[in-house]
Amino acid sequence: MACFLVAAAVGIFTTVFAKKIPEKYHIEWLNVMIWGGVLALLVEHVWHGEIVPWFPFLTAMGSPDGTAAMLTEMAQIGIPMLLAIVGAWALMAYIYNRCVEASSSVSPDTV
Repeated sequence: MACFLVAAAVGIFTTVFAKKIPEKYHIEWLNVMIWGGVLALLVEHVWHGEIVPWFPFLTAMGSPDGTAAMLTEMAQIGIPMLLAIVGAWALMAYIYNRCVEASSSVSPDTV
């Protein structure tokens, strides 16, 4: 229903503050991963009729029961999905930085 909104909120934050984050963290990788996931889920939710072009836009917000289910989905699916994306990004950045460190410590004389 609206699990992608959790990642979108973090994506907005990381996009706005990307210039303030050190380059070694490769925040652009995280942004691509987040916005790609948000776009894919947005298309899927539109396809299934969960997002409509009229107010309240999210069909789950049409009733109090639907809103409660939507918030539960955001907590149970959106947050773990975001944590998986952030975890994959952190692992990628760590491995990349370690490989760069290792390759820069090898001098041409020792090869």
